[in-house]
Amino acid sequence: MQIPSTMATSVLLEPRRIELQERPVPAPGPNEVLIRVDAIGVCGSDTHFYESGAVGDIVVQSPVVLGHETSGTIVAVGDGVDESRVGQLVAIEPQKPCRRCNLCKDGRYHLCRDMRFYGAWPVDGSFSEYVTIDEDFAFPVPETMTAEEAALVEPVSVAVHASRRAGVFPGAKVLITGAGPIGILNAQVARAFGATEIVVSDPLEHRREFALQHGATSVIDPMAGGLDGYDEHFDVFIDASGNGRAIQSAFPAITRGGVACLVGMGADDLEIPIAMLQHREITLTGTFRYVNTWPTAIDLIASGRVDAAPLVTGRYGLDDVEGALMKAKTDPLAIKTVILPAIKGAN
Repeated sequence: MQIPSTMATSVLLEPRRIELQERPVPAPGPNEVLIRVDAIGVCGSDTHFYESGAVGDIVVQSPVVLGHETSGTIVAVGDGVDESRVGQLVAIEPQKPCRRCNLCKDGRYHLCRDMRFYGAWPVDGSFSEYVTIDEDFAFPVPETMTAEEAALVEPVSVAVHASRRAGVFPGAKVLITGAGPIGILNAQVARAFGATEIVVSDPLEHRREFALQHGATSVIDPMAGGLDGYDEHFDVFIDASGNGRAIQSAFPAITRGGVACLVGMGADDLEIPIAMLQHREITLTGTFRYVNTWPTAIDLIASGRVDAAPLVTGRYGLDDVEGALMKAKTDPLAIKTVILPAIKGAN
């Protein structure tokens, strides 16, 4: 196919200011592939960057391209890459580790201190028509998967990593706080890992209803009784909300020897019941992105054990990235928004 010399790119210039620019199409370097972007999911971290210019200790100090939940079609390859890969629909793992440090060599490359991660300043992300990535981080997906599903391999990977960190096992009782996209996907992945009771807590009724249809065995309203009657009940607690009160209220519901895994991004500091953790030997851990999850996430979606497609409730073009970033805040019924470079405006 004919590859253009320039492309449309959505650039965050400063908080709450995005500009659609024309930029050169990048050339794939050795062991890289050039990908025509087909779909990009909007993540909460993208919205945080847009609103405040920072996520945690990552502060935007100059213009940057956001976006990291990406799928697309390989249109060119660099030196050392088999040309037969051209034409493949792929799900992009948006990480480029150094591959040389002890963490990388130990298989924990997501913790690499020299990681270059899509859309995390100063590294440009994928709100663009074309991107490059190391060819082994461009994972082919089955023909039965759509580009939107392939883009959602990234958030499914977040859930796969969480279930691994939390040690979800067959027959486990799991509590999840937060019924946004990550909470819903954590519920589905926990079920795929063998959990038999999956309770999702969220204050919004329509999100609780959505969770019941997509992974949860039951739901609770934290504003109306919440976890009453669940003392020492759950083997695993996964927080997908980042809400301090939700996290604190969950500890009494964790059984002795259980695990609490924090996935949602919240405040920098949180008061937790140390005595309870000690006396019950509760393990408290967190997650940082993901590692070695793409094959599992692709298999879960392709097999139908994770039904990712229904999460998409809004579609936008590159010319309205600001609308896409704020969709979850302007539309109370929104679950997941994707950007499709091939369309114009909102759909």
